[in-house]
Amino acid sequence: MNAPTTTLPAPAAMRQPTHDPLRPLALLRYGAPSLAFAFVALPLYVYLPEHYATRYAVPLAYLGTVLLLTRLADALFDPLLGRLADHLLLRGLAKPAMLAACVLMFIGFAALFALPALLPFGTGEWRFTALFTAALLLTYLGFSAASILHQAWGATLGADEAQLARTVAWREGLGLAGVLLAAIVPQLGGAPLLVGVFAAALFIGLMLLWRAPDPSPHQAVVHSTLHWRTLLVPLHNRRFMALLAVFVASGIAAAIPATLVLFFIRDRLDAAELSGAYLFAYFAAAGLLVPVWLRAVRRYGAARCWLLGMGLAVAAFVWAALLQPGDRWGYALVVVLSGAALGPDLVMPPALLAGVIRAAGHGDRLEGSYFGVWNFATKLNLALAAGLALPLLALFGYRPGTLETGALPPLVVAYCLLPSALKLVSAGLLWRFFVRGTASQTGAASPP
Repeated sequence: MNAPTTTLPAPAAMRQPTHDPLRPLALLRYGAPSLAFAFVALPLYVYLPEHYATRYAVPLAYLGTVLLLTRLADALFDPLLGRLADHLLLRGLAKPAMLAACVLMFIGFAALFALPALLPFGTGEWRFTALFTAALLLTYLGFSAASILHQAWGATLGADEAQLARTVAWREGLGLAGVLLAAIVPQLGGAPLLVGVFAAALFIGLMLLWRAPDPSPHQAVVHSTLHWRTLLVPLHNRRFMALLAVFVASGIAAAIPATLVLFFIRDRLDAAELSGAYLFAYFAAAGLLVPVWLRAVRRYGAARCWLLGMGLAVAAFVWAALLQPGDRWGYALVVVLSGAALGPDLVMPPALLAGVIRAAGHGDRLEGSYFGVWNFATKLNLALAAGLALPLLALFGYRPGTLETGALPPLVVAYCLLPSALKLVSAGLLWRFFVRGTASQTGAASPP
């Protein structure tokens, strides 16, 4: 079977959209589902294991194994979901497809929190495992499909780098608001309130999205199919691969502290009771400073702003390495600085990616394929962070629950210095390929 080939000339790297997608109300409508999506991201990584283990006595080792395997399976689907997104955008089916994906996501999400009450773990482990795995995969599948389609949609809005960054900022800013809300709701009403608020947020988000600017019509591709070889098209784009290398190095550097932050607060600072306040301040700082970064993009460009954010993150974590037990106000400064650095990590990479797609001649055709690979890398970052940091800590003698003293105990090295080194590697790659501009601007092979 022959792979599809394109027959249309490559569009300009940046072009004026046929509609005006950048009015605040239009951007609010486009970005609204991100607030609901945060309810899936945070609770499944943070709240669900604690909920199952403490309320329903599900073993932690069992939970860890099932969650790990289902997350790996979910990541493998992302490139195919990206190609499917292109297929749907080509046919003008973005809005119905988003609705279908969100329905699947909600069914799986609600089932996850109802399952242990309806079928206790001890009454039938095999049935529980089958239903638990099915609910997780359904939730992940709906979430991944909706997220990739939403990201590909956003990459078609805006005519230049600053406008693309603004579109991404609305989406990610509303996602940060969702993270804050999702962190508070379980404390107020547990799982029932969490599911109820998620349902309301998802319904409102989809209602607003239905009136959002349509994505730019995708251009036809001869014999457009879901052939597996089309999934490799982004990998032939040398500039995309350079950006992906920057993103992976930076993403692992960000995911390691995210994995270890509660350990650091408890076992280095001796401030476990402040964990919630620190996390809230971190995300709040990120959200409040996004407008500042957007103004900076118009003047300095996305690559330089991302580079500045990386430098700020390194400064914050080097400062954290100097803190001693009890330095609570010192860590508050680290939280604010690292939260400020989160804005560029959220906004600049997708904006740069949209520009790379257009420069390669794949705009309005293959956004979904690119974001499918991109999301796979995002999930790989989380897996690599846990796989790298936790075994290293065990190897060097760290014991959870034991206060870490001294100049550079293992927890400080893993939480502060290892991420700083990876950020510097990422910053070097970003400078080499995107600030100095030495990567080929059009280094893309034609689709195989």
